[in-house]
Amino acid sequence: MATGRLGVEETLGALNAALGPGVPVWFKETRARHLRVRDFLAPRRALQARFGDGEVPERVVHAVAGLQGPGVAPVLGCAPTPAGLALQLQRPAVFERVLGAVAAYSAPAVPATRGPRVLLHCPSLRAEPCALRLSQLRAVLVADHLARALHVRGVSVSLVPAVRDPHMSTFLQQLHVDWPATLERVPTEALRSRALAELTSAGDLGALPPDVLGSVCLKELVGGRGRTAGYDPNLDSCLVTEDLLSVLAELQTAAQHWPEDGSRDLVAAPDAAPDSLMVVHVVSYEEEFQQQKLDLLWLKLDDRAPLRQKHLVCGPVKAIGVPSTLTAPEYYELRHAQVCKASALRHSKDLAQDPAWTETFRVLSTATIKFEMLSKAPQSQLLLALADSFYTKGTKSGIFVMYNCARLATLFEGYKRGVEQGLYPTFPPVSSLDFSLLREEGEWLLLFNSVLPFPELLSQTAVLDGTAPGLHIATRMEMVCKFLVQLSMDFSSYYNRVHILGEPRPHLFGQMFARLQLLHAVREVLHAGLAMLGLPPLSYI
Repeated sequence: MATGRLGVEETLGALNAALGPGVPVWFKETRARHLRVRDFLAPRRALQARFGDGEVPERVVHAVAGLQGPGVAPVLGCAPTPAGLALQLQRPAVFERVLGAVAAYSAPAVPATRGPRVLLHCPSLRAEPCALRLSQLRAVLVADHLARALHVRGVSVSLVPAVRDPHMSTFLQQLHVDWPATLERVPTEALRSRALAELTSAGDLGALPPDVLGSVCLKELVGGRGRTAGYDPNLDSCLVTEDLLSVLAELQTAAQHWPEDGSRDLVAAPDAAPDSLMVVHVVSYEEEFQQQKLDLLWLKLDDRAPLRQKHLVCGPVKAIGVPSTLTAPEYYELRHAQVCKASALRHSKDLAQDPAWTETFRVLSTATIKFEMLSKAPQSQLLLALADSFYTKGTKSGIFVMYNCARLATLFEGYKRGVEQGLYPTFPPVSSLDFSLLREEGEWLLLFNSVLPFPELLSQTAVLDGTAPGLHIATRMEMVCKFLVQLSMDFSSYYNRVHILGEPRPHLFGQMFARLQLLHAVREVLHAGLAMLGLPPLSYI
């Protein structure tokens, strides 16, 4: 049997190559009604542009039907249809290849070369937690999600700032945000000396506040590389304070020293040249102007400052039905109260004070917040509907995803109990399973839309193009939340329709084991996706 991980991108690449030179025309089907008859399609209109009359040469059809290669899914057949050239895969063979190597599909594809080191800076973490705005909370959650996505892809990441406020550390722990903390301050003497040499004379500025050392002119930087990079043309000077120098010193230290893999101990980076590092400032839209000043000041005061600095700007957050002054901790408490209320209605008793449920309620509250904050592109405006009905209804919430996570746990616990009671045999070797017994529409939907493409989704989530022109950088951080919601919807529909743990009759065990192996893969993918959000899986809800 062929080995190696199958890939959607590899299959699409081979299909497009089989048609000959030209723009890609094949795409993967995702809708259930289309997957009943095909898995990939080359649309008729695109074929007409490629082949003139739209008639695909017979030799090309034969080449597509016989497609093989590394990562290419086995093809069953290819035929012209009114919609275009339709291709269907050998589904039992695909089930066998994927479900026989589940671990390979819950991790990202390893990049051929290691990308640059990434210094991830989130200025919102310097705020006091009691005053943290919703837009700042969004930036914090985006930064944490981005850091996890980069780590999963094997990118070397350093996180700044280290949190010094113990109350902020506690709040981050509540939100399952993994960020370093410290009680120490980085020395600023070298930067202060350089800044004092660049300061505009006090007589030119008039009376200065007591905490301001002076002003540094930034016009030359804005007029040069700054304007072409996208810095605000109104930036002309920056008031230098001890706090600002402290921020710069921490960034400077992080850029010039790097944590060893698996350790937070700083060591001198052998490739610490300015062009070997990319700095990504994850900022709320209110913080961007100040961060632009800080970027330019860093370049002014430090000859070794990284040349590639990018801004990931998080759009505004507007909460509907609550005061505009709602803070992040108040938002968390509101969601937590709604979780407890919904649980009391479901279980007909108040479980808020039950120690066994305390952590579950915290995870559900955090899941609600993270899916709300991370399900839209970071750059877009976010509207939060904070009424109870938003939490208790709908299939696009974090609660719905966690609910289906718990359903999977209950399913496998039920099988385990059945084995202990002698109802079911122990699970056989995966190589002995007959995956041709997986004929339900929902089974192919789960494998083809969720398990098979998951490694590529992980690889695409944290792609940072540091070579693109301009100051701003875009990411697709919303992809994981959207994927998990769709996976949960497909699983829920399948689970409600199909009885997995059938009657304990030997002639039914083959199909039951094949289905359990499929749902084992679904569970692994779901857990890996939740880990990207810093959410632990739940076994009950």
